[in-house]
Amino acid sequence: MSASESQGLLGAALRNRLVLTGGCLLVLLILAALTAPLWVKAGLLRDPIQQFPNGLDEAGMPLRASREFIAGTDYLGRDVFSRVVFGTRVSLTVGVAGMLTATLIGVVVGVIAGFHGGKLDLLLMRFTEMNMTLPAILLAVAFAGVMDGRVLHLHPTGLPWHWLDVKLQRGMVSLFVIIGLVCWPGMVRVIRAQVLSVKEREFILASRALGASDARLIFGHILPNILPTILVMAVMLTASTILLEAGLGYLGIGVPAPAPTWGSMITDGQPYFITAPHLVILPGTAIVLTVLAFNLLGQGLQEVLDPKRRE
Repeated sequence: MSASESQGLLGAALRNRLVLTGGCLLVLLILAALTAPLWVKAGLLRDPIQQFPNGLDEAGMPLRASREFIAGTDYLGRDVFSRVVFGTRVSLTVGVAGMLTATLIGVVVGVIAGFHGGKLDLLLMRFTEMNMTLPAILLAVAFAGVMDGRVLHLHPTGLPWHWLDVKLQRGMVSLFVIIGLVCWPGMVRVIRAQVLSVKEREFILASRALGASDARLIFGHILPNILPTILVMAVMLTASTILLEAGLGYLGIGVPAPAPTWGSMITDGQPYFITAPHLVILPGTAIVLTVLAFNLLGQGLQEVLDPKRRE
């Protein structure tokens, strides 16, 4: 892609209302996630896991919004606004990392299946379709249930290769790996279709006739041509991974406490919804805004990068 084409796409993206709206929301969320610890040091935010003695009323119930706690407190007397802001760090980190994991798997499987075809394509696509028949949340729950601290021995019994032992425990790393392992099938079919379309074009056939290797065809010609599709799919997939992370947190199998996560905050606030609805409304609103930002950005990029839509 030439410099003039890149500048034209950038200008089209900046003029697209969906890209601007989603991008602005996303920038605000990223800034909140990055600067949250600085706000705590400056005294503008409270420690999200600290339980304040004056954080509950005389009956031991959460406080509503006040001058001291601008969004009220939760059932343990912790500042809700601080927990929502710090929950942005967890959701964006796990969501983006899970998206990258799923995108990597999806692109690799889709490119191999579409480029080589034949029995390998049939085998990979049947395996992908088999994974698509199972709900992602059920697979994620099954994987997360294994993360109970047990040790997985990746060596034959009796050999002292303890460096190959892996301890399965819940955390941010294991969570985004789980999310990546259950979210990749949807991308495979799109990437495979794009590869099947691109590999039959004249410039690919000409390169093959000139003796170009498979690696050169894939990395030099096919991947650059399907990169816009990968970008749009990745942005849209991030919304799904963030929703899945919130769902696992809601079920109590997400990032372990006391880390503030939006899903676990909704679970903890449900018993107090009548008297303290902010415990559910604030993290729920944060989830909606984050997913909306990625969806708007993805749809806007699709309009900008799709030649037919540009015309």
